[in-house]
Amino acid sequence: MKNHKTQYLLLILGFIALPFLVDAIPMLGPTWVRILGFAMLYVLLALGLNIVIGYAGLLDMGYIGFYAIGAYLYALLASPHLNMAGLTGGVLDWPLWVIIPLAAVAAAICGVLIGAPVLKLRGDYLAIVTLGFGEIIRIFMNNLDQPVNLTNGPQGISNIAPLHMDFGAWSHAPGQGAAPVLSLQESWSLFGLNVSPVISYYLFFLFIVILCIVLSKRLEVSRIGRAWMALREDEVAAEAMGLNKRNLKLLAFAMGATFGGVSGVLFSSYQGFVSPESFTLMESIMVLAMVVLGGMGSIRGVVLGALILSVMPELFRDLVNWIQPWVMDNVTFVSRDILRNVLDASTLRMLVFGFALILVMRFRPEGLWPSDRRRAELHDADPEPAPVPAALSTAVHAPASEASFEYPAKEADKA
Repeated sequence: MKNHKTQYLLLILGFIALPFLVDAIPMLGPTWVRILGFAMLYVLLALGLNIVIGYAGLLDMGYIGFYAIGAYLYALLASPHLNMAGLTGGVLDWPLWVIIPLAAVAAAICGVLIGAPVLKLRGDYLAIVTLGFGEIIRIFMNNLDQPVNLTNGPQGISNIAPLHMDFGAWSHAPGQGAAPVLSLQESWSLFGLNVSPVISYYLFFLFIVILCIVLSKRLEVSRIGRAWMALREDEVAAEAMGLNKRNLKLLAFAMGATFGGVSGVLFSSYQGFVSPESFTLMESIMVLAMVVLGGMGSIRGVVLGALILSVMPELFRDLVNWIQPWVMDNVTFVSRDILRNVLDASTLRMLVFGFALILVMRFRPEGLWPSDRRRAELHDADPEPAPVPAALSTAVHAPASEASFEYPAKEADKA
């Protein structure tokens, strides 16, 4: 146990030091630190979806909708948009310690609302309904600019305030807001090291991810977690054992949605801009692929899958940008338009995602880093039957001719 604690501590220290090392490399710099920040957001999303799919076995294809709810909630409460639309008397500037719990509660309520009508659905039917929910949220945000401009439609909401801690007024006249007590948009110093805003965001995201990992682990080993897993394996048997199937499913939807709402708040403040195009079906598939690739129900596997699939596209983009000029100059027997389309980073990303998932399903159906229980279910051989004692074997398999049986005489035979 002590050895595991030391390993976890060293791993955390490594993740803390990572942005400083990346920022010090000239060819990487702040751009890759920002990419690492987005990777932490994907880890948070994957942890939330793992509760719904990995623990409870509910195939949620519209999980990105909860992400959108948290993002738009922060955008409305920490930007001048509602004031410019004439819906408020001043610029809203709600602090971090209020918006994050509010977004978590709002996403959890939406999770219960979407979970209640689909309690009796399973498998593909559940996936279709939840997929529709995610698309409805996106279309809803895309059209809420008429007759009241609430979300600014497809143009999105900009000028979103960075994450900050403030104990002053939550609304002020334009241009008259007080300076926040603490803001992640300001640089500061740590042991002589300059901590830029992108590093500050990364460290804060890492802190939230660690809290969510601890919470996920506690849920996994709790009575609720074991009940979710029983429900995942066999709903009928779990219900026969006295488990409340309805409440357990609603709780799984709510807990998973909470993670999505919090990550949406962090994304909105980090990006400074939100629009419906940030929450497409492709994002839901991306998060689902992270959970499947890493290993459903495995916290460490989900984290690994999220890190791989969030960083790999950027690696491909840099690789393609480096290879493309050489190929365009030296390969003359193929049309330049075809080469340009083939060497497109987004196209290659989709091809690699599909190929990687096929390989995982073929050779490691349990994921890259599954839980010990899942690995045992899929790979361990059936136990050998217990050996039969020699005396018992002789008695059982003795020929009928060698056995002597005496039956009581019947009354008719006596007569």
